[in-house]
Amino acid sequence: MRILVTNDDGVFSEGLKLLAEALGEIGDVLVVAPDREQSASGHSLTLNRPLRIRQVREHWFTVDGTPTDCVNLAVHGLFKEEPPEMVVSGVNFGLNLGNDVTYSGTVSAAFEASLHQLPAIAFSQEVEEGFSFEAAAALARDIVRVLIVGELPPDLLLNVNFPARPPRGVRWTRLGHRRYHQTVVEKLDPKGRKYYWIGGTPEWEHIDGTDHTALISGYVAVTPLHLDLTDYRGLEEAAPLRERLESLSIGVASS
Repeated sequence: MRILVTNDDGVFSEGLKLLAEALGEIGDVLVVAPDREQSASGHSLTLNRPLRIRQVREHWFTVDGTPTDCVNLAVHGLFKEEPPEMVVSGVNFGLNLGNDVTYSGTVSAAFEASLHQLPAIAFSQEVEEGFSFEAAAALARDIVRVLIVGELPPDLLLNVNFPARPPRGVRWTRLGHRRYHQTVVEKLDPKGRKYYWIGGTPEWEHIDGTDHTALISGYVAVTPLHLDLTDYRGLEEAAPLRERLESLSIGVASS
């Protein structure tokens, strides 16, 4: 199997290197990754300037763009004659749980692959004392090996998070929910001008069955995702709102 590997930490990150080496044991690995860190770049695509590709070594390329750019260039440019059959993103330096998947460049690379009907997996590692990218890469290899035994659905999209300590097992989960306190931090530079950092302290809801709860309990959290953001429950339950909106009288401009 031809496996495209990318990330958002940059082409020279340890997590990417070890993941590519581990996956090389079970498939033909192609690496296309950003030339610098692109954390929290989300599902952004570069449209306002040209992109440049540089070959680092055989089957390894770097792009001066986002993880989404990397997947696009790999599938429709570099390897369009023999496109990859799967996209694997990571191993990310830090977790991508719950709401954070919408910000994550790591997960967004997998989102982009899914748009191109390619099965995709995003791997992220908890960063605490004792964590190991080597262990994460080996686990990622084993997960991919299990998945490719059978035929993979083209819309397969998995978000996988590894705990820092040796895992107790694997849990199939849903996304958790967190909110940040003090999301904007205001400071003054030496000239007295204001500048801002976006950040803060996260607070998680501890709910059984979520990726966060599984992770803090010592398990590998595997969460199936989908790009269809339609609120199907809302379609059924918001009938009064629907009726009010559909009753609006909107004039049609005459030609």
